[in-house]
Amino acid sequence: MRSTPHKALGAGALTVAAVAALVLPSTPAAARPATAPAACTPAQVVTNGGFESGTSPWTASSSTVITSRSGQTAHGGGSYAWLDGVGGTHTDTLTQSVTVPAGCSTATLTFWLHIDTAERTTSVAYDKLTAEIGSTTLATYSNLDKNTGYVQKSFDVSSFAGQTVDLSFTGTEDSSLQTSFVLDDVALDTSGGTTPPPGDSTRTPAAPAYTVNLSSDTSGTVWTGHESVTFTNASATALGEVYLRLWDNYHGTCGAMPIKVGNVTGGTAGDLSVACTALKITLPAPLAQGQSATIGFDLGITVPSGADRFGHDGAFSFIGNALPVLAVRDGAGWHLDPYTNNGESFYSLAADFKVTLDHPSTLLVPATGTSTDTPGGSGRTVTTATASKVRDFAWGAGPFTRISGTSAGGVPVNIYSVTGISSSSAQSMLSTAKTAVDAHAARFGAYPYGELDAVIDNNYWFGGMEYPGFVLDLVSTTALTHEIGHQWWYGIVGDDEYNGPWLDEAFTDYATDLALGKTGSNCWSSVSWASSAEKITNSMAYWDAHSSRYSTVVYGYGKCALHDLRRVLGDTAMAKLMKDYATAHWYGVSTTAEFKAAAQAATSTDLTSFWTQHRIEG
Repeated sequence: MRSTPHKALGAGALTVAAVAALVLPSTPAAARPATAPAACTPAQVVTNGGFESGTSPWTASSSTVITSRSGQTAHGGGSYAWLDGVGGTHTDTLTQSVTVPAGCSTATLTFWLHIDTAERTTSVAYDKLTAEIGSTTLATYSNLDKNTGYVQKSFDVSSFAGQTVDLSFTGTEDSSLQTSFVLDDVALDTSGGTTPPPGDSTRTPAAPAYTVNLSSDTSGTVWTGHESVTFTNASATALGEVYLRLWDNYHGTCGAMPIKVGNVTGGTAGDLSVACTALKITLPAPLAQGQSATIGFDLGITVPSGADRFGHDGAFSFIGNALPVLAVRDGAGWHLDPYTNNGESFYSLAADFKVTLDHPSTLLVPATGTSTDTPGGSGRTVTTATASKVRDFAWGAGPFTRISGTSAGGVPVNIYSVTGISSSSAQSMLSTAKTAVDAHAARFGAYPYGELDAVIDNNYWFGGMEYPGFVLDLVSTTALTHEIGHQWWYGIVGDDEYNGPWLDEAFTDYATDLALGKTGSNCWSSVSWASSAEKITNSMAYWDAHSSRYSTVVYGYGKCALHDLRRVLGDTAMAKLMKDYATAHWYGVSTTAEFKAAAQAATSTDLTSFWTQHRIEG
């Protein structure tokens, strides 16, 4: 994704397709004296974080802090917490005691914050809100941070695992001119449980194969049907459960979910967690290594309004991350990280998809994979898309204008444009796409996904977004070249995008520079770190708390570090390293440690000081 300044999302209620109701339904002692590590049950541990159930268990400084009164609006539902806004010397507090479960490798606090103020200064913080957990101050906001809508804040609080601590917010105003600090949808999600024994870092469930059949309404914004997935346990550790990621529930609330799953077969559905983006399914019996299973479920998808990676811009729908996909368990346990709108949270293994989309014939439906159209019912078309070894599946629906061509290397390319995109702009993007896909293929290996679809809309608040064989983009040569580069760095060579975002974004920006003939000369000389904690290899938990620095460091400093590495190794050795590394991780998963090892093997120069200088850790 090409990072651009965050645009707050609207808080309107979302309607949901009518589907079946959601189904919610001792370790032996070691041979020698030892304390076994506590198991982590992924959970969301803040109670009444949306303030819809009155005040309990929150403790507030006054009865007006948790409210639904007019003057402010909720992020979701009808209630919210309104601190200050008095316009005189005043302090409001809001506190809840939370227990962060022991044994959880990941614990992430998130909340949505809106700030409006009558202060006119652009330099003095007169009124402040402090967020704390235990005795640790997570952040302080002020009248200088005013914004027109809600913005999500995110903090890594995994160091508090096994502790019961107070989560608190304190707002203070000075003697004049109001500032309102409005909070909603506070959550503390924990994950990383059922950690395999030391040494078992196998990623599982492996070799997923998804079969999906969906039918849309007349507008292409509501889809209902069925999904199933067959998978194999690749790990020596038995697999007793799996998790489905319902990523796009981020775009709604737990009371109004855009993604609904019901009538689960092949397992028993448990509680939703991680802001309703993770659904645990307990298998009938644990799967041993090499055994396979299939789960199925009814699925309803309602696309919200907005030119977003999951949203519709008038008649044109963009449906990314909407199909539930299996979470990954590896040596760190289950990866159930929260959704981030600042970048990506996605971590999935290469899978096969067969997706059948029944829709009105007036709508074109670009999609991941290779598509064929057949007549459906009266006035309808059935688009069947098949894709092998991809990490996700996305599609669009609308009365697009389509132009097509084939790259010099033989890749079919389709450009789908919304109303308002000129024919000359569409032709320019077609030319860019054909050039980019061949340039990246020459450097990293042949493009394996058949056709490539690009959906162009200048109303996207982001620059672009990548999916396998399918990208969303503005009319921009650089952005489209970048998103097509992601077909290799995230798509073919996968990574854990939440915990190691540089592995796809920095690598893709480096690839974009090369494709556009940019050398990155002297770009490292402009690097200036904001703090000792800032590193190229930081996770999205860090970048969500320091969002203004994310693009600068991960994209900018990250690609400059790779340009610097090229100067250390030499052009020929660097080109060989990148192509060999892609080949070695084709359809696999890259880690920072593996890339560092591959780079060191490519040179006789000791790179230890290079990694330190460039703040590349792992």
